[in-house]
Amino acid sequence: MKLHGDITINGRKYQKGDTLPWYFVYPFFLLHMGGFGASGFFMAYADGPGVFFLYVHGGFACLLYVVFYLAIFGVDRVRWMFINAGLGLFGIYAQIDLILSWFGKKASDYSAVVHAIPFFYYVLYTFLIHQMLIDLTRSREDPGRRRLIDALYIVVSLLVYGYLWTLGAR
Repeated sequence: MKLHGDITINGRKYQKGDTLPWYFVYPFFLLHMGGFGASGFFMAYADGPGVFFLYVHGGFACLLYVVFYLAIFGVDRVRWMFINAGLGLFGIYAQIDLILSWFGKKASDYSAVVHAIPFFYYVLYTFLIHQMLIDLTRSREDPGRRRLIDALYIVVSLLVYGYLWTLGAR
């Protein structure tokens, strides 16, 4: 994947246009963001340190991820992240409601202020999964295949989210 901005990783400088190996980007960010996202989730929904620390800890991490995303994927692909966000609000709420149901709670038990950081992590994570699918199917440079993968991503997401929502609604 060609970089859209300059970035330094583990002391090595990469410049705009350099190729960054996908097998480094996805595993690293999926694990790293998974850990920070899980901690943000538990801080938000457990009797954690409070909303201020949640925003300082999670907000700073999310800001750094967006900076990396802009350098790695570029503005056009980050725009897709916001499409994922619009599509994902339904899915995010359904999944968080389902996970909280395992602990005898509901998403509606919490204010929107508490949901903001876990929702934002979800948007960042699903964006990364979408980009990984584009690269794994070699669709980035093939507009026809790219449209197909994008459409399938939306349809499968809606089906999964709808199913999870029905599970949580019971």
